[in-house]
Amino acid sequence: MNHQEIRAQMCDVCHRMWQQGWVAANDGNLSVKLADGTYLCTPTGMSKSFITKESLLHVDAGLNILKGMPGLKPSSEMKMHMRCYTERPDVGAVLHAHPPTATGYAVAGKSLDDYSMIETVVTMGSIPLTPYGTPSTYEVPEAIAPYLQEHDVVLLQNHGALAVGVDLLTAYYRMETLELFAKISLVAHQLGGAKEIPKEQINKLLELRKNYYQVSGRHPGYKKYPTRKED
Repeated sequence: MNHQEIRAQMCDVCHRMWQQGWVAANDGNLSVKLADGTYLCTPTGMSKSFITKESLLHVDAGLNILKGMPGLKPSSEMKMHMRCYTERPDVGAVLHAHPPTATGYAVAGKSLDDYSMIETVVTMGSIPLTPYGTPSTYEVPEAIAPYLQEHDVVLLQNHGALAVGVDLLTAYYRMETLELFAKISLVAHQLGGAKEIPKEQINKLLELRKNYYQVSGRHPGYKKYPTRKED
């Protein structure tokens, strides 16, 4: 994809985030790593519903603006994005949003750490809750860094959610899966609690994952389940 195609895709994702209610007002941000090691990112202080190709910023790794509309600046939360790119050379896009149900878990101090839905087991595994960090500071990058080697999606305590992917659509799909899983988990809790898939079945799903060409990224299950106690 050339720069204009990537810009168009970023606008589409921004608009979808707003339409689905994952962001309100100026919430949320996303970025894409380009082939030359520079980045496209959303500006601060602008609703994702109003994002245009022209309003996206082209920045370097130090968040210096290489190209952008006068008066626009990158989000201060790009510090969190840059930590993802530093920790994970395989990451090509980062997406941060506040999907309501998943964020409900984050503000309640609860992770989505059970292996109870097949699709989530295969695509993401468990979704941890990272420690609290003050937004726009280096506290958040420090809080998420220990989780990035095994997780592509995390909940940010009292804040929202973060998803990474080899490209923007992959990161977007992971955020979409996260919110659906959170909704299903909440319903399951209301019905008496989710029932985890048995260990041997989880291992089969992880083996299947290895053969799914469209599945990329990291997965905590490869480390978690070989040593997990029997159910």
